[in-house]
Amino acid sequence: MTRTHAAIFPRICTVGFDGLLVSFAETMAEPSNRAALAFRAAVDSERWEGVIETSATLASTYIRFEPSQFAHANLRDRVEQLLRRRDWYKAPLPQGRRLWSVPTVYGGALAPQLDEAAAAARLSPDEAVYRLSATTVRVLTIGFAPGQPYLGPLGPEFNIPRLKKLTPMVPEGALVLAISQFVLFSGPTPTGWRHIGQTAFRCFRPEAQNSFALKPGDEMQFVSVTREELEAIRANDVDGSGGATCQEIAV
Repeated sequence: MTRTHAAIFPRICTVGFDGLLVSFAETMAEPSNRAALAFRAAVDSERWEGVIETSATLASTYIRFEPSQFAHANLRDRVEQLLRRRDWYKAPLPQGRRLWSVPTVYGGALAPQLDEAAAAARLSPDEAVYRLSATTVRVLTIGFAPGQPYLGPLGPEFNIPRLKKLTPMVPEGALVLAISQFVLFSGPTPTGWRHIGQTAFRCFRPEAQNSFALKPGDEMQFVSVTREELEAIRANDVDGSGGATCQEIAV
């Protein structure tokens, strides 16, 4: 008999000699990502002496600790007690989140794989742009490159596969799409995801006090603009925001 989801998760695994991974599902979904973000915030708020860092992935929370101050078993006991405090799949998201509105050119020479992505989603390009630009997505996790967000979830129609061959290079600020998620690239890179939008937003700003512009739990909307509007934004962009605006999300 197959074990139930509740019987398997949350699951605590040892990671090396100084880490624990708390997994809330095998794959990303809104409840499991919510749980990962909320549980990480709860661990941080506990301020356990000896915990060096925490991070949240698409569906899990990672905790790194100082082995001279914690044994794995002792930290596991604390984690288990914290897990029992509430239903983390329904927990409030962390405070201090922001909503970003980012000017984006969809399709054309700047984002040449929009039509292909729309066809895979069985939509016209115009309908795809309408749906994508109207959707607010969450920063699910930061990873792969400095400051680079995975964003979602998008509607099920955008659960399209990655490309079978790599695109040799997309530029910084490229908005790419696959498996019901966006990735907003923080630097030029090859990719197997479809390049459907282009922004002037810089996710990684090493010259700034906070070099990562985004935090897990932030929300983003990629608002459609013309190429001429984006070029005007680039010409006057002094802080790397690419014309984006943001506001704090009320709890």
